[in-house]
Amino acid sequence: MKRRVKLTFPQHLIKEPVIFTMAKNYDVMPNIRRARVTDTAGEMVLELDGTEENLEKGIQSLRTQGIEVELIEGDVIE
Repeated sequence: MKRRVKLTFPQHLIKEPVIFTMAKNYDVMPNIRRARVTDTAGEMVLELDGTEENLEKGIQSLRTQGIEVELIEGDVIE
């Protein structure tokens, strides 16, 4: 199953390997479609691939860390 998400990172997590950790812990394959990161803000659009259960757990882990997760429908890059 694939799911597209937009992530907005708080400043203190910009330099942390949160995507790698989520992918490793929950067996989710991330595909970065778009990213914009500065010293004070971070936004990323990802396509996540995995089982429905693993995707839910991975997304919840990101939210628990304070990352805003928005589910998106349709094509990511237009």
